This record gives sequence, C-alpha cells and structure tokens, in this order.
Amino acid sequence: MENREMIEKISELQELKRMRDDLDAAIESASDAIKAAMGATESAVYGPYKVTYREVTSTRLDTTGIKKAFPAEALAPYLKTSTSRPLKIT
Repeated sequence: MENREMIEKISELQELKRMRDDLDAAIESASDAIKAAMGATESAVYGPYKVTYREVTSTRLDTTGIKKAFPAEALAPYLKTSTSRPLKIT
C-alpha cells in the first residue's frame, strides 16, 4: 500500500472509531433513560418489547486477593501467558 493510501486508511479508521464512540455514548444515554424510567420495576412490557432490569449476583475469583495471599511460586503452575500484537496509532 502506498503512503497516500495508508494515510487515507488510517484517517478512515480514526473516523470510524470516533463514530463508534459517538454511538456508544448514544447507546449508554438511551439505556440510562430506560433504566431511570423503569425505576425499581424489574420487568415491563412496552408495545412489542419486554424489558427486564433485574439485579444479578455473580461470584468470581478474586485474583488480586489470591496474588496477595500466596507467593508467586505457588501460583506459577496456574498462570497462563498470552501474546498479542495491538495496532496503535498516535
């Protein structure tokens, strides 16, 4: 790819990311408005839409606590290393 084409592609990528950020903000705003309107109601039907907004409890492993409580040598057999190659444009 030529330099000019690369600059155009990078510019396009940056614009698409900006558009995604705008969409994410709009989605969050609409979700917040729906949650606020529902208040304490856990489930409701609005026309063809059934909306639920319930408390969900989950249990997860506290990896930070485990790392503090046990020496690194004890955890070594359970650690998994991964490698990535992120694209960064500044």
